[in-house]
Amino acid sequence: MSSQLHITNGDIFTERLKQLKYKGAVITWREMLCEGKTETNVGSEAFWKTRFDFLHKQYNVSKSWFIEKTLKEYRSLCSHKQEDEIVLWFEYDLFCQVNMLAVISWLKMHRRHVRISLVCSGYEDGTDRLFGLNDLSDEQLRGLYEKRVDLSQDDIEYADYVWQLYCSNNPIRLENLAEYDHYQFQYLGEAIKTHLKRFPTIKNGLNEIENRVLKVAAEEKPTSKKELLASLLANQGWYGFGDTQYDRIVRSLRPLFHSMNPVRLSKEGKDVLENQANYYASLRSNEVYLGGALKYNFLYNTEAGRILKL
Repeated sequence: MSSQLHITNGDIFTERLKQLKYKGAVITWREMLCEGKTETNVGSEAFWKTRFDFLHKQYNVSKSWFIEKTLKEYRSLCSHKQEDEIVLWFEYDLFCQVNMLAVISWLKMHRRHVRISLVCSGYEDGTDRLFGLNDLSDEQLRGLYEKRVDLSQDDIEYADYVWQLYCSNNPIRLENLAEYDHYQFQYLGEAIKTHLKRFPTIKNGLNEIENRVLKVAAEEKPTSKKELLASLLANQGWYGFGDTQYDRIVRSLRPLFHSMNPVRLSKEGKDVLENQANYYASLRSNEVYLGGALKYNFLYNTEAGRILKL
């Protein structure tokens, strides 16, 4: 019998997977590498220091929490050296795809000759609906597992290459990948496009997701911030963000709101939404990174779908 190790995208799914009783240990990859600065050498001291600095500053994560939840789980991953197959369980969205790239980059370096397979949820029922792993029934999960994709050395090299580009200081090099064949990573192209839309637009200085926050506030007129966050979470397309991430985005845009209970835009907020004003100068910071790139060193041209360097 070959032995397996399972690496999942989050704690909730880890518990679910344990109930399916597959053989082998289950490790949870507890990170959100789609936000904040990243380093190419996954698992290195510099990598974890950079990540802790970001999480501590932006999400008030304590050192003890970081060690207990993230580093202990990572060390557990490091201790698993004998398995014949490592099964990755991830989803279609940006949040998951970036974490997946990092994990594969680490495996390329530290588990060179092991069989790596991928279970990735997304389009599952012939419609346009995208499914997370926890949206699926046990039977559907077992079906996905049976059809899991064995990653070739070329697949692994490609994932590592995309990770290196994601961590570079110039996102323009990622643009060309968005249109190409993605080996056996069905959802990676859309995730890359979604990532590039997180740079501020030329029109008003807000990125796609920040513009959506204002649009939902203006059109749906939520009665509270909680209602606004619920709406953003429910209809987020390819992002895969959690409520804490949206809460941080909303807080950064607070001056564009007249009130939060009910949620109403200020005059400036309406002007920015209608592209009558540009909010770039108010948001610009030399500390905000997307991967390895400074967010405000680039602009996204929505008409051309291209990134421009300032």
